[in-house]
Amino acid sequence: MADNFIEQFIDEDLAAGKISSIQTRFPPEPNGYLHIGHAKSMFINFGTAEKYHGKCNLFFDDTNPSKEKTEYVDAIRRDILWLGYHWEKEVYASDFFDVIYEYAEKLIKEGKAFVCDLSADEIRETRGTLTEPGKESPYRNRTPEENLTLFREMRDGKYQDGEKCLRAKIDMASPNVNLRDPVIYRILHATHHRTGDKWCIYPMYDYAHPICDFLQGVTHSLCTLEFEDHRPLYDWVGVNLGFSPKPRQIEFARLNLTNLVMSKRYLKKLVEEGSVHGWDDPRMPTLAGLRNRGIPAEAIKDFCQRAGVTKAQSECEIGYFEAVVRDYLNLHAPRAMAVVDPLKLTVTNYEGEEDADFEINQLDENAGTRKVKFGKELYIERGDFSLDPPPKYHRLKIGSYCRLKSAYIVRADEAVTDEEGNVVEVRCTYFPESRSGNDTSGIKAKGVLHWVNAETCVDAELRQYEHLLRDADYSGQDFSERIDLDSEHIFSAKAEPYLKEAADGTAFQLMRTGYYKKATENGKLVLSEIVSLKDNFNK
Repeated sequence: MADNFIEQFIDEDLAAGKISSIQTRFPPEPNGYLHIGHAKSMFINFGTAEKYHGKCNLFFDDTNPSKEKTEYVDAIRRDILWLGYHWEKEVYASDFFDVIYEYAEKLIKEGKAFVCDLSADEIRETRGTLTEPGKESPYRNRTPEENLTLFREMRDGKYQDGEKCLRAKIDMASPNVNLRDPVIYRILHATHHRTGDKWCIYPMYDYAHPICDFLQGVTHSLCTLEFEDHRPLYDWVGVNLGFSPKPRQIEFARLNLTNLVMSKRYLKKLVEEGSVHGWDDPRMPTLAGLRNRGIPAEAIKDFCQRAGVTKAQSECEIGYFEAVVRDYLNLHAPRAMAVVDPLKLTVTNYEGEEDADFEINQLDENAGTRKVKFGKELYIERGDFSLDPPPKYHRLKIGSYCRLKSAYIVRADEAVTDEEGNVVEVRCTYFPESRSGNDTSGIKAKGVLHWVNAETCVDAELRQYEHLLRDADYSGQDFSERIDLDSEHIFSAKAEPYLKEAADGTAFQLMRTGYYKKATENGKLVLSEIVSLKDNFNK
């Protein structure tokens, strides 16, 4: 049974006998790193093929060599595999350049394409408007023989960039502007990352797209909604080149998220201007950035599934995405303790040392416990003690009781201050009979504090992030005035040694602090925020 309108179309085509199997393709242009919006396209293309036991190719649209790099090809491959998808074949538009060229000559010979000498600006000026037809090019009625000679001269490098182009001869009065004699080949003297300097003319995407789909056996070309107005041209190319069966283009709404830069052009600008550390900066919405931040691939796929496949353009709140990530990590991330702003806590009546049983994840019944070393001298958060507490303050104050996570209840007895009156140490009493899991003390302690052992703890660098965009409005416009360049904050922290011993890349819930990814940089423990504990999204 179909789950969405794309699958309804596919079911119709199968029932009508137009096709017997499904072939899709994921078609990135290698001109930058993929971002989370591309994850939805992957989810739809790979997921649809998988549901129908079909195939999905990885198709690189490399028709614009001036912006494309092998670096981006490699990054795209990594991102797809990281999300857990596997392509049937790796295909490039450049694989078909010879055939695409031959098809162009076929259109010329049949009087369906002509070489035009108008500049790009002149073509734009004569294209017309939504209410007025365009004006035919003065070169539109060249003979097929003349067009063929000129086109071959273009191929052979006789002309400079922009001096001539090849246009399809369709209808300058068409209500669809895309059908008003669109350019299908342009001159571009640029070295291609795969074909080198073999070509100095390159096909336009709208022309190459349907040809490449047909040549690789695509049955359903699943595109984002901005290509809906281009579909008549997609069909025109297929019909006039005699494709049978002709691939069917279906459009869906792209994924837009508030507070994120969802444009490869602007993301590239941020990287080139040094506003971020690179394409994989944890603040970036690129898949490399999300991976570096520690967001699990499974959470991204879950988010894409929840967002659904729709035809209507919409914008999703960043808080919803964070809520999905938080839900996943809450179920899967082991718990650990780190103190961001340490304050020394001395347990005056405690001697020796022992291990506390710390729950790895209370939501996972199979996770079990691990040992955390308790001792006389600990660190707690500075904000967990107050000499002048506000009403309903349930953390430590003189004379109050709090439980140290997985250990004992303590009572604050004395605060030691420096010459400026700042608290530098809190001395307390612990109650042996209050041990977690076997508490017979009868003491009511409302607060539970995380802590680390002062003797065994390790130094850590804690990194916290804010959104790259200061607000959720005006997405899709120039982001330069809305970028928060002060969106990375670095702190020194004390962490339990368990975190340093863990594998790099592991995601943890730091008790009462947030979800963090562990890394080692130059021998130093680095804990980078994945998402906060606080869920502000109104479900």
